[in-house]
Amino acid sequence: MDTVQKSVTSKDGTTIAFEELGVGPVIILVDAALADRSGSAKLAKLLSEKFTVINYDRRGRGKSTDTQPYAIEREIEDIEALIDAAGGSAYLFGSSSGSVLALDAANKLVSKVRGLITYEPPFIIDGSRSPMPDEFANQVTKLVAADRRSDAVKLFFNKGMGIPAVFVTLMRLFMRDWSKMVEIAHTIPYDLAVLAGTQSGKSLPVKRWASITAPTLVLTGGKSEAFFHNGAHALVDILPNAQHRILKDQHHGSVVMAPKVIASELVEFFKA
Repeated sequence: MDTVQKSVTSKDGTTIAFEELGVGPVIILVDAALADRSGSAKLAKLLSEKFTVINYDRRGRGKSTDTQPYAIEREIEDIEALIDAAGGSAYLFGSSSGSVLALDAANKLVSKVRGLITYEPPFIIDGSRSPMPDEFANQVTKLVAADRRSDAVKLFFNKGMGIPAVFVTLMRLFMRDWSKMVEIAHTIPYDLAVLAGTQSGKSLPVKRWASITAPTLVLTGGKSEAFFHNGAHALVDILPNAQHRILKDQHHGSVVMAPKVIASELVEFFKA
């Protein structure tokens, strides 16, 4: 399928750049923290056999612009602008913190979201993982403000995602996308804002997604940490039309590393 480069203007004037490819029902891919649309390129190509895929750069990333001050509502408006440009309704797929943004969008844009799949929303709702430190968002913001972007990325992976420092060092040395993540380190606080209220080790905020009516599938990888599965169960319990499925042998990086598995689940759930 040919890929067409496009853009839309969000409500606050921000330009949201995206790629459109494929034919069929519209599906919008909502990326995780420190990722732009390049990370979802393989998944988008696979889905284009059944869907019209909108693979976009979230604000402040890639070829999209940014407008301050940041607010979650602005990112929801970005998704709405994409939906409207694509005909007025769409399916949503979100990964990690992007899945929480997709949930927020589905809650706000009830009549425009036909269905929703989330992959490993990183909820911390019990003792299976330590809560995110209260001062974490401020620490990241200060590092970014001081132009210590690489340090901000390292802190996010270590304290935010729980990756041991030695492995974060190896990531910095050997990951080819490290420099790209450093470039968009200023968006880490955006994702932390999206995750606010879900990282304390306490129950999920029931009212936050009370308006969601779209059929929802919550996916987790069989090799992923227990807290992902526990959070998925808790989410399914508070949504009116949701189910949880565990993907054998998969993990938190499977959207990038095993896109065929993810694409198969999306096609099956949405019956595309």
